[in-house]
Amino acid sequence: MNYLDPNNFTGSDTEKINAAITAASGTTNCVKITERQADEVSSRNYWLLDSAILIPGNMTLMISDCKIKLSNACRDNFIRTANTLDPAVPRIYNVHIQGEGEAVLEGADDPRSTGDAVKVLGERTYGTDAGKPGETPTGDWRNIGVLLVKVSNFSLQNIKAVNSHSWAISLEYCTDGMIRNLEFDSNGYMEINGKQERTLNKDGLDLRRGCRNITIENISGATGDDLVALTAIPTSCRPAGMLGEHEFLGCSGNIEDEHTYNVKIKNVKGYSAGHCNIVRFLNAGNIKMYDIFLDGVTDTSFACNHCSSTVRVGDTVAAWGGVAPMGDTHDFTIQNVSSYSKVAIMIGGSLTDSTFSNIKNFNPEGDNVFFRTGKEYTENVVFENVTKL
Repeated sequence: MNYLDPNNFTGSDTEKINAAITAASGTTNCVKITERQADEVSSRNYWLLDSAILIPGNMTLMISDCKIKLSNACRDNFIRTANTLDPAVPRIYNVHIQGEGEAVLEGADDPRSTGDAVKVLGERTYGTDAGKPGETPTGDWRNIGVLLVKVSNFSLQNIKAVNSHSWAISLEYCTDGMIRNLEFDSNGYMEINGKQERTLNKDGLDLRRGCRNITIENISGATGDDLVALTAIPTSCRPAGMLGEHEFLGCSGNIEDEHTYNVKIKNVKGYSAGHCNIVRFLNAGNIKMYDIFLDGVTDTSFACNHCSSTVRVGDTVAAWGGVAPMGDTHDFTIQNVSSYSKVAIMIGGSLTDSTFSNIKNFNPEGDNVFFRTGKEYTENVVFENVTKL
């Protein structure tokens, strides 16, 4: 494959990479980021970003045996789709981000902002922007590591994310994609200037509203929050890209566009260092989630660090309308789950027409299945071969 190398361009590290992408668009349609070569600015061999890498449609971005790190001055994503520069955010196609060898995305040593849009910097989560005039006082979508918005026919594979500032990877309204071989390494704290600082909302992989026809395989590691989460919850209809919001897009205006379905997840191995969930499914506000297949979850939590649940379906949050109406969450197939969590399977909301099988609970004090809202919020849900070992 022909590709362009950012080392052959000039400017800051971000400018070099984005210039290579611009030059490749419509020509090679491929950029390969290799180890940074020493120049008049620095002799370091890793890339240091002061703003996001912007990837357009019809582009392959390869990250080959190198590290890309956020600078302490950066309050932005590692990578974001370039359609976010257009207020209309048009749908784009054929976006591929591929790691080769050891491809690492690492957060800043002293981040300006961490956490989501309801976490105040300096109070609930760390950020050097805390209390600064003119700066957003909470986290927002800029804290997400890799942000894909309205992309169809995409792939993301072979990436390790370390100490992301919030969710490591988040997708909004993305369809027809493959995600595989992702590793996460973060928890709810970072050592900054010799002190342990709390850094919140460090999910691994999140699929948000409107994501469908996606296969996810081979997810591993530890995160400060949920390792994998599908969270189709309502938000206001508003302009795209508003600071202080944790999703880039507001509602689509058409509820049918919001539904999340036909997602297949295979081989998740890891735990939540923040005692949250390993795999979480959540829909609310009349947004439906269905045709979900999950095969193979291995809980690797330590004896003193049990997750809240290995697999969790639904919730009761009043701000999102409480328990989803019966029938909005349906046709889940979940199988081959090994748990050390406090609860192996948490049914936290409504669920219909679903099957759970081969669930192994290795925590003698943990529950096999817990119905947080009561069994009356389930219908035609079958549990087979659920055992405590």
